[in-house]
Amino acid sequence: MNKSDGNPKVGFVSLGCPKALVDSERILTQLRTDGYEIAPTYDGADVVVVNTCGFIDSARAESLHAIGEALNENGRVIVTGCMGVDEKEIREFHPSVLSVSGPQQYEQVVGAVHQYAPFETDHDPFIDLVPPQGIKLTPRHYAYLKISEGCNHKCTFCIIPSMRGKLDSRPAGDILREAEGLVDAGVKELLVISQDTSAYGADLKYRLDFWGGRPVKSRITELARELGSLGAWVRLHYVYPYPHVDELIPLMAEGLVLPYLDIPLQHGSPRILKLMKRPAAAENALHRIKVWREICPDITLRSTFIVGFPGETEDDFEQLLDFIEEAQLDRVGCFQYSPVNGARANDLPDPVPAEVMAERERIFMELQAKISHKRLKAKTGSVQKVLVDGVDEHGAIARSFADAPEIDGQVYVLDGHQLKTGDLVNVRITESDEYDLSGLISD
Repeated sequence: MNKSDGNPKVGFVSLGCPKALVDSERILTQLRTDGYEIAPTYDGADVVVVNTCGFIDSARAESLHAIGEALNENGRVIVTGCMGVDEKEIREFHPSVLSVSGPQQYEQVVGAVHQYAPFETDHDPFIDLVPPQGIKLTPRHYAYLKISEGCNHKCTFCIIPSMRGKLDSRPAGDILREAEGLVDAGVKELLVISQDTSAYGADLKYRLDFWGGRPVKSRITELARELGSLGAWVRLHYVYPYPHVDELIPLMAEGLVLPYLDIPLQHGSPRILKLMKRPAAAENALHRIKVWREICPDITLRSTFIVGFPGETEDDFEQLLDFIEEAQLDRVGCFQYSPVNGARANDLPDPVPAEVMAERERIFMELQAKISHKRLKAKTGSVQKVLVDGVDEHGAIARSFADAPEIDGQVYVLDGHQLKTGDLVNVRITESDEYDLSGLISD
């Protein structure tokens, strides 16, 4: 028996990265198309879906906690997502879950919902309408656009290929039609995501597809150019530094794509990069960063790094600090090495003690905070176009082209009380700190 009158209701918990968020949006869109309602609370739901993350041990622990909470609050739980590839572990902790499936197994999730929360009356799809852009879990003014799944790399610290498989690119036409629909629905910013964005189309041999009656090659440079023609901000995430990435920089200089590059460099020591089996050398990265800035002086560079990788010596760490000092990156995330179950790096000798990792992270972030502060301070007095994310009693909270949602800084528009979410406005920067900017509306 359903807990609610009318159509059955589904509760949903989405954990992990933006790629998992897109998976959640697709599942929810299909469920709404099938006539299900989305419950805002556990007790109002006929069944709860938990989309898990399994990338590192802390994420797995969070996923198991979320499953347990849903079971305690509701009792009827369907599990999916990256951690779903290890059904045995999930059932060891939570044997009463109704169903377990892995990432991208949308049909299995939807089928399980139909099985455990069936309709008591026939569903009319012409009455229960879904917006053309589908169900979005992001605010109306921006959206994640997933262009591929999986990864062909064999980085020793990562188990993503074993969870999400090898590279599986979407045809360019499908991506562009989705993007066009999102922009038509009011989206102002498209955040392009995948596990390896710069590898997009390699598995398709960069074959031609069609959009708007004309051919488009399934390759990141051509795709980015076409996305840029839609009139929305286009932001590229998770771009591995292959040589052809250099082709994207002129598009940024032209204004077709935001001058923002999220490129996971991971370390500055050639020896550690080799142990990680990363696809680029630190010295080459520094040279290319210099060239990118010559072509597009306004480019914002974001990256992530790991400290405490097995075998990392003091000399390796000093090389990393030297790299950071020379690269002068705008946005940086630093993570202590986490031994993920199944990662080959776990078998490497000379693990770094936890207290040493913590100290290296502290030193690293102190250095980067000084660099970030200096680079943001240089923007004082400039005029920046910003996208408004919200408004409160203090003014508007916005982002410039240099700020991705939820991971980068913000621009506080001190006189922006009359603005609305989704507005694009010019702001003259008056103040800065290590992460954020403040300013006033400018003509």
